[in-house]
Formats: sequence, structure tokens, C-alpha cells
Amino acid sequence: MITLTERQKKIVSFIEQWFSDYDYAPSVRDIQIGCDISSTSVVQYNLDKLKSLGILKSHSEVSRSLKLIQFKKNQLYPFDKNRNETHELIAVPMLGTIAAGSPFPLPENETWSDVDNKEYIDLPQSIVGIGNDIYALKIKGESMIDSLISDGDMVIMQHTKSVHNGQMAAVRFKKDNTTTLKHYFYEGQITRLEPANTQLKPIIIKSSEIEVVGKVKAIWRILS
Repeated sequence: MITLTERQKKIVSFIEQWFSDYDYAPSVRDIQIGCDISSTSVVQYNLDKLKSLGILKSHSEVSRSLKLIQFKKNQLYPFDKNRNETHELIAVPMLGTIAAGSPFPLPENETWSDVDNKEYIDLPQSIVGIGNDIYALKIKGESMIDSLISDGDMVIMQHTKSVHNGQMAAVRFKKDNTTTLKHYFYEGQITRLEPANTQLKPIIIKSSEIEVVGKVKAIWRILS
């Protein structure tokens, strides 16, 4: 039987609820704030303990890649029970660049889906999932650094027209056909696009003037 401290139990419960709400892993800072922990180093210490106990796992080259393992009837099983865990690689199309800063233009066809001369990158299926609507974009800008997304990183996207409030989404501005990656908050007639950078202000815009074109599934970083 695995024995956890109260703090570790709180962290596990927070991660489980976060997955349920947002469909991606929380950052260390998200956990610090959500669990009212004094510092990110304390969070990281407890995450490392949970990993050593086999309750959490993560991919060393992918930001926000925590996966929660739960104990039930003396067996371990993935938190996402419907996903087939596998080490198989799948070819993901690399379809261009998206701004994590000031919005910039989309390709002429207003989507990444029909880009010619696609490049492909091989990524673990356990990270990106399955489906023909998965693609990769390269990040340009620093507006999402507090969500561990930096200039030059790749985001693994899923094509969708809707997201939950708080999810990271690719958003298109209809007037000038530009896009940006931000945390999305729909507030009726107004939508707030929130950067993850305390030095930057949110974009407040009429909901009718934008549309969601994708959501973040994972972040891929090559460590030098």
C-alpha cells in the first residue's frame, strides 16, 4: 500500500481535477497556486516523490506532460483509462508557426490543414494521441513563458472550433486573418485572451470578431 502525505494527496487530487477540466497537465506554478504551496521548489520535490512512487510519470522532453497513475484494487492504471498507452511513434505534420506574442497572419487558405510540402516529425503516440486532426506548430514569441512555452518550442495541436475557458487555444482574428496562442476565456459578448506572462496584458475583444481554430494537446521541446 502506498502512503502519501496530506500535501501529496492534495497535489494528486488537484492534478486529477485539472485533467478533467482542461484535458492537459497543469504546470508546476499552477499546482503551487491551486494547492497553496509556498514555492515551486516544494511542488517539484513532491512531484519527484510521486514519480518515484509510481503515481506520476512525465516525459523529459515535453512540457506539461504529467500523467497521473491511480491505485485501485492493488493495480496501477493510467488516469486516462480510455487511452491506449504505447511507445509507438506517429508522424505528425509540422504545418507552420503560431505567435505567442503579437498576432501574425495565417497562410492564405486561412488554415494550416492544406499546407503544401508538409514536414513530419515522429512523436510518441502516448503524448499526442490519435486522429487525423493532430498537427504541430512552432512557437514564435514569449507571451506564454509562465505556461512553460518558449520561443522555438513546438506545440502539438488538435483542430477544434471550441475549447473550455482556461484552455490554451489558437485563435484567429477575422478582420486581418492573424492568429495567436493564448489562454481562452469566453465571457459572453467579450472574449479575454490571456497571456502567461506577467509583463503582458490580456487581449479583450468582441467574441464575434474571433474564432478558435485549435487547442494545445502537448508541448515538445528539444533540450540542448
